[in-house]
Amino acid sequence: MDAADKTARIEGTVQISSSAKAVGEKMWQMPMDDEYREFIKGSFADIQNIGSGKGGGSITGAWFIREFAGDTPWIHLDIAGTAWNDDAKPWLAKGPTGIALRTLVNLVMSQS
Repeated sequence: MDAADKTARIEGTVQISSSAKAVGEKMWQMPMDDEYREFIKGSFADIQNIGSGKGGGSITGAWFIREFAGDTPWIHLDIAGTAWNDDAKPWLAKGPTGIALRTLVNLVMSQS
């Protein structure tokens, strides 16, 4: 299972990436290049939270969050494509995968 993580804060990226690695979940930072911000420009409002049809959906989702987060540290875990397993695997049962749960639990436990 793979998941992509996006963040505007390097520290948050390092923490979540380290936590994912510690529990064996694959995650990586996606680009937050300025040209992707163009994809959330709206026709009826300043910005929109809907696909533009131009690709980069998980990145534009992160840009949408960034617009409202301001200086608050944030991270966007794009788990939609990996949250459900249609076929059983030797290492993973059929059904909900729980992707990122081990990473997040490990992250919280390491903070206490």
